[in-house]
Amino acid sequence: MDDLVTVEWLSRRLDEPGIVVLDATYLPFEPERDAHAEYQAGHIPGARFLDLKTLADTDDPRPTMAPNLAQFRARMAALGVRRDDRIILYDDSPHRTAARAWWVLRLFGADRLAILDGGADAWREAGLPLERGTGRCDPLPEQRTGFSARDEALIRDLAAVRALVDAPSEQLVDARGAPRFSGAEGDPRPGIAAGHIPGSVNLPYSRLFDADGRWKKGEALAELFDQAGVDPARPLVFTCGSGITASGLFFAAHMLGREDTALYDGSWSEYGADPSTPKAVS
Repeated sequence: MDDLVTVEWLSRRLDEPGIVVLDATYLPFEPERDAHAEYQAGHIPGARFLDLKTLADTDDPRPTMAPNLAQFRARMAALGVRRDDRIILYDDSPHRTAARAWWVLRLFGADRLAILDGGADAWREAGLPLERGTGRCDPLPEQRTGFSARDEALIRDLAAVRALVDAPSEQLVDARGAPRFSGAEGDPRPGIAAGHIPGSVNLPYSRLFDADGRWKKGEALAELFDQAGVDPARPLVFTCGSGITASGLFFAAHMLGREDTALYDGSWSEYGADPSTPKAVS
């Protein structure tokens, strides 16, 4: 199954058994918008509302940390999602949050995943039908979801990242915009320093997309990594503000065939809040 699917591909397969479409819209910095209300007002027919903010460890004070296995299985059971379903993710968020959902699902072993290229905008622009209401899903017993483990190799914690500052065996790649990365622009969260993790390089996630909102691919995508100074010989660890847009870099690297990748889930909201961590500005 391709990593990206088109609206034409999906529109022909909505009724196929085993196809599950999830609306992964998440709007953490758009208080004037309500993702669930927008879903109810019009979504891809048959899509289920993932509610990405619930796909997190609600016991952890850090923002949007990946859920533990029990939390994840409970959410998938409530949505009626099985590990062997063909799961198609889309969003209507400026942060391209379908990529975060893709990473979380992959973290728990889902491997029949794809993102709808262009997301909700592409669906609407194609003039395809929308469905109103809360949507329908058939909950499952948790043991029938098929999710049984979390792949810790795909996550890095603060201790691991601090070790990379001193011994950079893996390359840190930051998905935040250049002003935030350089420290010219402060962090929007109170109590968090400006700047970036020493030794990291900057590849803003917004550069991953063409003007029409679709993902760059092939040579155009590979060129972005080259221009950012990403070392092809070292494993990659992606970071951002809170682990959301770093997931876009993770997905992009996957499309380029890179599997030696991980995500620093605490990202700058954890690292920048710790007064003991070294910071760089430039």
